[in-house]
Amino acid sequence: MSSENSSADDARQVWDVVVVGAGPAGASAAYAAAVAGRRVLLLEKAELPRYKTCGGGIIGPSRDALPPGFELPFRDRVHAVTFSNNGRFTRTRRSRQMLFGLINRPEFDQQLVEHAQKAGAELRTGVTVQRVEQHGSTVPDRRTVAVVLQGGEVVLARAVVGADGSASRIGAHVGVKLAQVDLGLEAEIPVPETVAEDWKGRVLIDWGPMPGSYGWVFPKGDTLTVGVISARGEGAATKRYLEEFIGRLGLAGFEPSISSGHLTRCRADDSPLSRGRVLVCGDAAGLLEPWTREGISFALRSGRLAGEWAVRIAEAHDAVDTRRQALNYAFAVKAGLGVEMSVGKRLLTAFERRPGLFHAALTGLRPAWRAFKEITQGSTSLGEIVRTYPIAQRALAALDRRPAAAAEVSSSE
Repeated sequence: MSSENSSADDARQVWDVVVVGAGPAGASAAYAAAVAGRRVLLLEKAELPRYKTCGGGIIGPSRDALPPGFELPFRDRVHAVTFSNNGRFTRTRRSRQMLFGLINRPEFDQQLVEHAQKAGAELRTGVTVQRVEQHGSTVPDRRTVAVVLQGGEVVLARAVVGADGSASRIGAHVGVKLAQVDLGLEAEIPVPETVAEDWKGRVLIDWGPMPGSYGWVFPKGDTLTVGVISARGEGAATKRYLEEFIGRLGLAGFEPSISSGHLTRCRADDSPLSRGRVLVCGDAAGLLEPWTREGISFALRSGRLAGEWAVRIAEAHDAVDTRRQALNYAFAVKAGLGVEMSVGKRLLTAFERRPGLFHAALTGLRPAWRAFKEITQGSTSLGEIVRTYPIAQRALAALDRRPAAAAEVSSSE
């Protein structure tokens, strides 16, 4: 940018990149753009730190996407997983190396934001974005986006990144389309030391009673994060599953410090990732793994990509160049995260029909457990496994072909 343009921008305070939402996706985008030396503004409607409904599992791909020097605030390190199929056929598998770590989201998110600030991003909290405009009286020229705040204030930017969560206003502007919506319910349960000790270093994953549902227990010191997730529209059954799950675990006598719910939204294959000079990432783009609904690694990775491409869009001088950069961003997301999502979608379809088969494989077949370990540790991905191992391709193809009637069999497994 020339000094002439720069001084004109200063008079109107035009930011290079404005990021909406300071969760993992937004903080990663702000960090990536700020590290590139751009003027970055990060807007967040809540005051930080703030609570977020989330299991808080940090798998290998999440660790790899963090800024250099980021010290993970682990509450526990997981070396064992107990699997159960709706409370039955319980089996624990162990690993010498750590499988993944567990964090509390308020601490983790706050730390990510601090890294973005250290890189040069400016943070404003307590700010609600009403809409973005790319044409009209609020927009001084074609290279500028107007971010309209509650109360009428207008913030101008050369590029905008929408990272404002699963009910995203920026996502609505871009036209994000959703293919899968799930309801997650969670309780943070403080427990006595003796109970906490029993869970130390071990998580529980329970394949649930509704198609595609599962529950989890993640230990975090003196608190257990206990949650369940299932397709939206099964609210009463999902709530009942959580209550029964907590009761079955012997935790019903302990009062949760927080009980919360959250909708996770997964994008349709043809859903856009940009419109003009506006990009979306993380939950705002519907980016998460459809089977496990793991979203932190998708938020961190897509946020970093969005920040890097927002810098290029900020530098674009016309609509053609802007479009080219936005398409490159979409290609980068689909080439990595998109491949994982398409495999995850096929796994979810198979899992909905045959949860017992998945349980038997993970608890009884060494290659299935090894794949689980390698994915959580970050040495491979779902997409990589299917690409590399012909046996995985054949197994997935066989699962694809199984008739829906097979679902009836799973209840007896």
